Amino acid sequence: ELCLLPALAALLPPLPGRGGPGPAEVGLGALPAELRAAVRALVGDLDSLFTALGLREESFAVGAFSRMVAAELASYAPARNRRRTATNKCSVIFVDRTLDLAGAVGHHGDNLAEKILSVLPKLPGHKTDVMVNMVELTALQTTDETCSIIAPGCLAQPNDPAAKALWESFMNLKQKEAVMEARRHLVEAASRENLPIKMSMGRVTPEQLSSYIQLFRNNLKALENHCGLLQLVLATVQTLKHPQTSKWDNFLAFERLLLQTIGESEMPSVLKQLLPMIKSYNERTKDDYACEDFLVLLIYIYSVVGEIKCGKELDTAEEEVKRALVKAICDEPEPSPLLQKIT
Repeated sequence: ELCLLPALAALLPPLPGRGGPGPAEVGLGALPAELRAAVRALVGDLDSLFTALGLREESFAVGAFSRMVAAELASYAPARNRRRTATNKCSVIFVDRTLDLAGAVGHHGDNLAEKILSVLPKLPGHKTDVMVNMVELTALQTTDETCSIIAPGCLAQPNDPAAKALWESFMNLKQKEAVMEARRHLVEAASRENLPIKMSMGRVTPEQLSSYIQLFRNNLKALENHCGLLQLVLATVQTLKHPQTSKWDNFLAFERLLLQTIGESEMPSVLKQLLPMIKSYNERTKDDYACEDFLVLLIYIYSVVGEIKCGKELDTAEEEVKRALVKAICDEPEPSPLLQKIT
């Protein structure tokens, strides 16, 4: 089972400063008070979880910050008492999230769940679920993307077995197979409700899925019976039609090109390759990268490049990229929430 702990989503290891060890390598006492409190809260939460499951853990750590968390858990008094009485054994592996930033910002996964979670807006108050626009299932037809009259749908459908099975396939299958699964589940649901569905073979398109969804629209009983499934299929349609999804393949192609360039040349030439692509709002077309996209690409480059040779050439290249990015950020007419937070 995968248990997500959204309350800890903001807990990140401190990054090392230039040329020196990060605070994480010094010890818990050297961390800022807020981070110390977050580590202690994590240790308390884990101890409560292990107590409920009756577990006696053996801890392993990858990364300096993880070693600190594991040591804190080992010396936590309630945890010591629990380990003496617990009957079941388990292994716990702590891994620093900053050790795989390339994995978090890369676009190599051919996975529908990853795309849905990346592309659709977050459900308010949630870290791990998204808003699914439900207007298509109603008689109210509006072009307003932010229509708030109708409550949004979401991905968590614990009471709908078909939706749960479909979400599993979104996570475990390749995108093409997952979209075919979405069509199969829709066709089965429509057949069960005696809706006039025409099964077609071949490639599944978002338009085809939309036309199947329309069949449920005026049948309240069918809507009620398959509401969870319809929310997941709508999430699929909205993701496949989203402009960010077509950008996904551009990202993937550019990441591959960068990996090739990094293999053949030094960091300054990679940054020079990136520079002409940083365009201000007025110069950009819909296919160009926005400021956030460049931040993601820079994190990717610096994460995969390994050891970077410092020098005058690198400093010059970095300064040029910084200047171009600052200009692009300052020229944004409406900065996104992320840019506002950064600035």
